[in-house]
Amino acid sequence: MSDGAGERVAYLGLGSNVGDRWASLRGAIAALRRHGVSVDAVSSAYETEPVGEILDQPDFLNAAVRIGTDLEPEALLSICKAIEAESGRTAGPRHGPRTLDVDLLLLGDVELVTDRLRLPHPEATSRRFVLVPLLELDPGLTLPDGTRLSDELEALGDGERVERAGALE
Repeated sequence: MSDGAGERVAYLGLGSNVGDRWASLRGAIAALRRHGVSVDAVSSAYETEPVGEILDQPDFLNAAVRIGTDLEPEALLSICKAIEAESGRTAGPRHGPRTLDVDLLLLGDVELVTDRLRLPHPEATSRRFVLVPLLELDPGLTLPDGTRLSDELEALGDGERVERAGALE
């Protein structure tokens, strides 16, 4: 599956708030491996409150995964979307309930804007449920422009609830 770019470290965000959330997140990790993605580390799972326009929905279980990949961004995104579909996810409102979310957050030092994908993920630095598990995996993690994610988390303060729920692996 090499594209000539060499292996890069990437970070994915996982989330679920419909059905068996634990099984959905564990299933996503297994599916990544089935799709040939090298899963290097998995954060704890975190119980988080919904954010966005639809707040009347169940709490989410969120986590982050560090992977090694030589895939191009669009190919990795396609795998993420395929895993969501395999989990039974159907189209719904933005920030609405879902069986599974698999978001490509960071891919090495790639900065990219296409019709399907923006890297780094545009909402990553404004969401505690993304930053807390990412920083568990890599406390010194930075964006391609050098922005320290720990500084971004500190700037957010204590807003949305993000509570460690337990280990996924």
